[in-house]
Amino acid sequence: MSQTEAHDQTPWSGLAEDRDVLNGLLASACDIALILDNEARIHEVLGEHAPAKVETWIGKSITDVLTIESQPKFESAYRTFLETGTVARPVELNHEDGRSWEFPIRYNFFADPAGRGVILLGRDLSIVAETQAQLVQAQMSLEQGYEARREFDARYRLLLRTVEDPIVFVSVSGGRIKDLNDPAAALLGSSREDFIGAIFANEFVDRGREEFIESLVNAAISEGSQPVTARTRRGQGEVAFVPHVFRAAGERVLILRLDASGTRDQRSTGGQDEFAALFEQGPDAIVLTSASGLIQSANDSFLEMIDAAHFVDVKGRKLADFLSRGQIDMNVVIENARRTGKMRFYATKVVNEFGAETSIEMSATMIATRSEPMLGFIIRDTSRTETMRRSQMHASEESSRNVMELVGSATLKEIVAETTDVVEKMCIETAVNLTRNNRVAAAEMLGLSRQSLYVKLRKYGLLNRESGDQD
Repeated sequence: MSQTEAHDQTPWSGLAEDRDVLNGLLASACDIALILDNEARIHEVLGEHAPAKVETWIGKSITDVLTIESQPKFESAYRTFLETGTVARPVELNHEDGRSWEFPIRYNFFADPAGRGVILLGRDLSIVAETQAQLVQAQMSLEQGYEARREFDARYRLLLRTVEDPIVFVSVSGGRIKDLNDPAAALLGSSREDFIGAIFANEFVDRGREEFIESLVNAAISEGSQPVTARTRRGQGEVAFVPHVFRAAGERVLILRLDASGTRDQRSTGGQDEFAALFEQGPDAIVLTSASGLIQSANDSFLEMIDAAHFVDVKGRKLADFLSRGQIDMNVVIENARRTGKMRFYATKVVNEFGAETSIEMSATMIATRSEPMLGFIIRDTSRTETMRRSQMHASEESSRNVMELVGSATLKEIVAETTDVVEKMCIETAVNLTRNNRVAAAEMLGLSRQSLYVKLRKYGLLNRESGDQD
């Protein structure tokens, strides 16, 4: 008997002949049906929705077409079915074929009425698995969105809490306060919690809601318009608004920076004007530069020092262009200012537009209150001080010439004694000048006791110099 004839005479031949009938019956009950023999080999695959590649499963053990993690699940359920004749719950198994494709099936176990094997009726879970994967991805994206939202909200709250300017957020459509910081609440005369959700126009005298919001919006979208001002109802102070409009979640919102020009401390407002006057009218040159040394602002004293006619002639130029050693001086000053925040004294010379040099002392301060750091320089003319020092040196030279004139008219011992006195006097005068007549510091500089310094000062007639408050 041939193998084909033997196959036709198997107990499953009847089912094969009625394949169309079975497919029709199973289509309403399942997506795929596997008919297994008693050795768990796949004898037939039925079902209109079965993938095309499952035709290659016929004749194979079902474990050969299951993933590794599904094999023990099937063996356990199959063993239970053989022992008890039933499996309480459907079994979800993942199929694979050469690891090129994979799909999950939920099977129910049924016994063949003729006792010839097992029938597995399965529902394809690919759509469910795909939906679950999409749900998990959506959940992860949602969690990431929540995390980003929380991080953004934390930054917003911290910024609103630390900024010193009074800031208020107002809804354009409703005219209500959406949020504000503590300085704004204090300016309006109550706590922050009292203002959240309140009508913004009601906090000011004689201001209608629609008219007030419209004026703020117009000021925000107009260029060069006058600032909107109003008098607060609680504090009775004049407030100016710097408005900006933005759109968030489809809603227009006003962000207002409040300028309490009428209620600010008079000392504060006056101080700004006084500092401006000091900058413009001060006798010392004041220059503001960028961090790299480009001139951004300068007063008239600096323009006079370099003989410049207008500020536009120096704006944007390097301050190093007006220093005798150029960029070498600037590098020293900038490096010290960056390291310690300031440099107190630095002696150099300024070169004006015509090449003339002027001795100066300059101090520098790093200003980090803006978005971009700046350097502030105060430059003082020391040419008069240099002249005084030269006169002292000329006096000393004159004393030296007087000593040399003694040669021939006095003995060597007398000349040496006179020379020693001249040098000693010069050293004492220099130490006193350098220490600004601080006798204690001068004595320490010369390595003398305080009593010895007083003896020598009295000897050379220097004791009556003004000691100020340094002695």
